[in-house]
Amino acid sequence: MSIEEEIAKRRTFGIISHPDAGKTTLTEKLLLFGGAIQKAGAVKSSKIKDHARSDWMEIEKQRGISVATSVMGFNYQGIKINLLDTPGHQDFAEDTYRTLTAVDSVIMVIDCVKGVETQTEKLMEVCRMRSTPVICFINKLDREGRDPFDLLDEIEEKLNIRVRPLSWPISMGKTFKGVYSLYEKSLHLFTASKTVIQEGIQVDNIHDPQLDNLVGENNARQLRADVELIEGVYPDFNIEKYQAGNVAPVFFGSAVNNFGVKELLDTFIRIAPTPRPRETTLRSIEPAEKKFSGFVFKIHANMDPKHRNRIAFVRVCSGEFERGNTYFHVRQNKGFRFSNATAFLAQDRETIDEAWPGDIVGIYDTGNLKIGDTLTEGEKLQYTGIPSFSPEIFKEVVNKDAMKSKQLEKGLLQLMEEGVAQLFTFDVGKRKVIGTVGALQFEVIQFRLKHEYSATVEFVPQNIYKACWISSVNEGKLREFIQSKLRYIARDKEDKLVFMAESKAWLQMVQDNFPDINFHFTSEFKDPGS
Repeated sequence: MSIEEEIAKRRTFGIISHPDAGKTTLTEKLLLFGGAIQKAGAVKSSKIKDHARSDWMEIEKQRGISVATSVMGFNYQGIKINLLDTPGHQDFAEDTYRTLTAVDSVIMVIDCVKGVETQTEKLMEVCRMRSTPVICFINKLDREGRDPFDLLDEIEEKLNIRVRPLSWPISMGKTFKGVYSLYEKSLHLFTASKTVIQEGIQVDNIHDPQLDNLVGENNARQLRADVELIEGVYPDFNIEKYQAGNVAPVFFGSAVNNFGVKELLDTFIRIAPTPRPRETTLRSIEPAEKKFSGFVFKIHANMDPKHRNRIAFVRVCSGEFERGNTYFHVRQNKGFRFSNATAFLAQDRETIDEAWPGDIVGIYDTGNLKIGDTLTEGEKLQYTGIPSFSPEIFKEVVNKDAMKSKQLEKGLLQLMEEGVAQLFTFDVGKRKVIGTVGALQFEVIQFRLKHEYSATVEFVPQNIYKACWISSVNEGKLREFIQSKLRYIARDKEDKLVFMAESKAWLQMVQDNFPDINFHFTSEFKDPGS
């Protein structure tokens, strides 16, 4: 099969949502419909022993939330689907932001009761930065939720994107009957089942009298009126506008009961984009280029607690990746042979010999790879768009066991390279301060340091408002600034200079007093005039 044919049958997407919107449940049902698993678990059900397939870390099982991105690949109707399930909790937003650099499209899950929430708005902003195509799945129609038309209006207003419903619910809550596919012009009714797929009843014509018998006269009349209104108000669905990120198709359903999931999946494989071109420091890379290239967007240590392994997740961007080949590590300027390469289904892995654009490859690593690293067949280019964002909460690391200092150093290094949080080391006193997006990350770090590295720590809150990466085209002015603010100068894990501002007002004053210094709120930047 040619590279063009391999690319044409691949779809790589992420699932994102506000916490508790049902994202992980939808992920499992997609795997269920794709035949990748035979039975779904339930994250919060104490009656079901199988935890949600994509939440495999111990702390995730205890809390019933996703705190790390899971990668899952499966085949459906001849299409190779690469699905990345991201953390929903806002405290782990940075992992989600990075994951969005590795996908070609997104499914955004929205709770029909709560509607668009704050985290959903933030995630949409990140999608818009990259013009990532978005499909909305309005979930939990088995509950008494808000009017579907009101939800559509709210999505357009709060997420600043035009919508086009491609499926429509028949009632909701206790009287929820199923969904009508506006894209396929067919009706699908399901018997509620949380663990197995039920066959649907298909009615090819919405005006068929059989519809009245299946859903009742009132529901049938309402559905026909709704569909007529939709077709009159919303323009015809345009695939090009969706793939350009200008319009979001909307589906309705109940993931936990398998309602609407098949309609979503069937339409997704037809309209979602195949692997797209990617920007680098030199040029745009086309997926069909013959030579392999890719970038590391995630690193995870200790996926198997019995074996201290470290896996780098690589998004293949062009050409063919072949296990056993030597590829050029651009940052280190030398070649590495990758003899172990795996594909994922949550915690399960299988060795693969080849991968194509759109695929996610797991590479066993001993510490040579970092998030953002580029691998090529020799070309010295760097994939862009994988920055670190300025954290919001800062705490100093205090070692509680001096005998475990080496274990602590190793644990911090590996966890920071995974992107769990950011580590800043002050020039004065060499104090180590961790910065996170949310408080829950400190619990995760503390838990993992203890259970994976036998290191016990405490965290002491710091009076820091913002971490600002600093630079200047005038080296003398930069040295002068560092000398005058030495107490507040730190280095990130890449040894980049960071100014730790204690308050918003003070930061503004410092910026006004030092006009030759550039203050950046992400780690990826270019200096004006450089």
